[in-house]
This record gives sequence, structure tokens and C-alpha cells, in this order.
Amino acid sequence: MVTDVLVSFIYTYKINFTMRQLLLVFINILTFSSLDTSAVTITSTTPDITEILFAQNLNCNNAQTQAEINRCTQLFYQNTDKKLNQVYQQLLPKLERSRRQKLTTAQQAWIKFRDTSCEFEKSRYEGGSIIPTVYFTCLEKTTKQRTQQLQEYLKSDP
Repeated sequence: MVTDVLVSFIYTYKINFTMRQLLLVFINILTFSSLDTSAVTITSTTPDITEILFAQNLNCNNAQTQAEINRCTQLFYQNTDKKLNQVYQQLLPKLERSRRQKLTTAQQAWIKFRDTSCEFEKSRYEGGSIIPTVYFTCLEKTTKQRTQQLQEYLKSDP
């Protein structure tokens, strides 16, 4: 592997300490950038204890700082996304196999649309501390709309 060769080179030849550190950082960047992030999945929807403690100390009805507002909008979106997934999971078993596959394909396309659309919306505020609020608000709004669509399908399908 290329990184192994570079590490070997760094320690074999007498390179000064600063240069060695820079090269090691470069190797780490190369290693991490080559990881396939599309294969990464979330294995648990249960938040870790630090998130729970942070949320308990956070009053989203009276958020005071931009960081608190950003975190609250993230929590609001996560709650909305949870509801969407519940409705989606209720709808899937009620559909015939061919319609189930079409819904799955549509949902995957919708997720790409939602994420891309919200990326575009937040780009207007590039460099600003409000970006997370804009992004998560967009995700929440779009996800609520999709949840309503899925609920309509749930009502109309036998």
C-alpha cells in the first residue's frame, strides 16, 4: 500500500522532525479520504449519553445563542425524520411487492433531492454561523411535507 511505503520512507531516511510530522499528517489525510463513506450506515438511532445530557440542559423554547438555536433546529429535524421513518415503515408492508419497490426507489430519489435542495439553500449563507439553522430548518420543512405525502398514501391504500 502507498501509505506503508511512505511511512517506511519517512523513518528510513533522516527527515527532520517537522517534515516528518507534516508527511504523517498528509498520509493520514490520504488514508481517510480514500475511505468509502457510502458504505457507512447508522447502526443505532439511540443517541449517546452526551447527546441526552446536552439536550436536557438545552431549552429549545428559549434558545439564547446561535449554537443553541443550531442544536435545537437539528433536534427538531431529527424528531421529524423519526416520524417520517415511522410512517414509511407503516406504509411498506401494506403495498404489493412491485409498488413497494417503486416506493423504495422514490424515497431514495426524494432523499437525494431533499439533501441537495437544502445544501443549495444553505449555500446562500456560506461562512455564517446560521448555516446549520438554515440547513436543518430546510430538512425539517421538506421532511414534514414528505411525511404528509406518505400519510396520504397510507390513508388511500387498502
